[in-house]
Amino acid sequence: MSARTPGTTPATAPGTAAAPHAGTRDPLRRVLPMLEVRWSRVLRAVVLGTLALGFSVGLAAAAAWLIARASQMPPVLQLSVAVVAVRAFGTGRGVLRYLERLASHDVALRGMAALRANLYDALARGPVTRVVALRRGDLLARVGADVDAVGDVVVRALIPAGVAVGVGLGSVILVGAFLPAAGLTLLGCLLLTGVLAPWLASRAAASVERRGAAARAEVTGRALELLEDGQQLRVAGRLDDRLAGLRAADARLTRSTHDGARISGTSAAIDAGAQTLAVLCSLLLGVPAVAAGALTPVELAVVVLTPLAVFEATSTLPAAAVQLRRSREAARRLVALLPDAVPAAPAAPAPGPAPAGGDLLELDGVAAGWADRTVVAGVDLALRPGAVVALAGPSGVGKTTLLLTAAGLLPVRAGQVRAASGGTLFVAEDGHLFGTTVLENLRVARPDVTEDDARDALAAVGLDTWLAALPDGLDAMLGPDGADVSGGERRRLLVARALLAPAGVLLVDEPAEHLDAATADALVGTLAAHARATGRAVVVASHRLTPLASADEVLLLGAAPAGPGGPGGPARVVARGPHDALLRDDPGYAWAAAQERAVGAPG
Repeated sequence: MSARTPGTTPATAPGTAAAPHAGTRDPLRRVLPMLEVRWSRVLRAVVLGTLALGFSVGLAAAAAWLIARASQMPPVLQLSVAVVAVRAFGTGRGVLRYLERLASHDVALRGMAALRANLYDALARGPVTRVVALRRGDLLARVGADVDAVGDVVVRALIPAGVAVGVGLGSVILVGAFLPAAGLTLLGCLLLTGVLAPWLASRAAASVERRGAAARAEVTGRALELLEDGQQLRVAGRLDDRLAGLRAADARLTRSTHDGARISGTSAAIDAGAQTLAVLCSLLLGVPAVAAGALTPVELAVVVLTPLAVFEATSTLPAAAVQLRRSREAARRLVALLPDAVPAAPAAPAPGPAPAGGDLLELDGVAAGWADRTVVAGVDLALRPGAVVALAGPSGVGKTTLLLTAAGLLPVRAGQVRAASGGTLFVAEDGHLFGTTVLENLRVARPDVTEDDARDALAAVGLDTWLAALPDGLDAMLGPDGADVSGGERRRLLVARALLAPAGVLLVDEPAEHLDAATADALVGTLAAHARATGRAVVVASHRLTPLASADEVLLLGAAPAGPGGPGGPARVVARGPHDALLRDDPGYAWAAAQERAVGAPG
């Protein structure tokens, strides 16, 4: 359940993006403190990584010296130190690499856990509008893949950059000690692959990562919708459209992945070219130096072969630059969820007048929708005390979106919503049940609910027999998110909680879901009787028509017909009136109700 404060919700221009931003501030800098990274742990990982790659370079240099010196057939004792060094470098490289992985992944996993905890805390403390305007799949992608992408910036971007700097400087000093000119050449080639390649990769990845992040979120959202509502979409004839949308989103994700692969290939080509250039330059500079006596043949082998190992340090930098872009884009999506993500807006206009004629809630030409589209438009409604209104229509037509907008949980895209001082409560179809007692779950609505109040509310929704069967009654524990109750019991528990809430208007989304026909009809009747007995107003969204005889008025929502140039516009109220009048005057409504009665189950 979600509540709103009474007042006027001003209209926003259609098409206005609802996603907030954080001004010009780097979103990654904004999110990094939420990782709670201890930089001493990062430094330890960098040192271990530098030593591991340093041992690789040392192994290459020692092996080159040993092979070249052994070809001269000196006494074996002159080679013993080099033999031991090769073994030590080879063994130490593996051990240090393992320790570096432990250290770096410890930093990453701790950071991701801290970021998720801080993000959940921010979501709990912030306004619900940050979340409710998102598709569930998009929210899942943000708290899942986007958090992982931000956490990876330490392991896949910062640590590799630190290791590359340390190993690169050490290698340049090593080669320069034998031949200064070769050391400078190696430095230039390292800058080519360590600066130019990452810069090019970062520029090329800017649009790729933005498109990839959006495509991944869309694929997740559409897949989740199909998994949860596939049968309803099939009945409503919208399954093929949703599947086509999923395929299109997946194609966009595939294209962005291919673009990313081309970036990686280009970076690898630059790295291989710089490595080859460094070896050739070492040969061109080293051979004359040997001829002039400034360099021995054994030292030439070290100068020429060492660069082959050095470029392992810089080969990861283009990927690190891409990861930095990916993490920044993920951080931008996370910043949009934070409470202070939206810059200070101009002063809001003074609240409009209260609903006329003592109405509890009034909708005046309201258009409702999400950030990218308007779903339903042109809705007028006035709720007097004790009124019961039903929103009917097929799944996906916009009933839930309209209720969210009426509750103030989604911004109005056009028109105006006015609520009286009693407040409005939205009762979600999939509202949360807490892992505590039945009584405490009901007290979420009102802390002073007594045991008698709780029993009366449960009896009103038909759960008195269920309650009597529980060994501990109201003190019985419910599992996390009501895992040990059925879908129908969950729905009735949520409705019972709503009956105990103090709000003057109840907006109930699909109360008959997961219930048999008789129980569903009785539950809607209970809501209607409660409204008339208490002076509340109730709006019920339902794609089942039979129980709507209890309503004073039914608003039938229907999709606008497609025009010659493309798809139709947002849904509208295509018929309204008492249930019996619609059965008499609207053939489509009468046919749907007849089919429902013939099946004998919720539609």
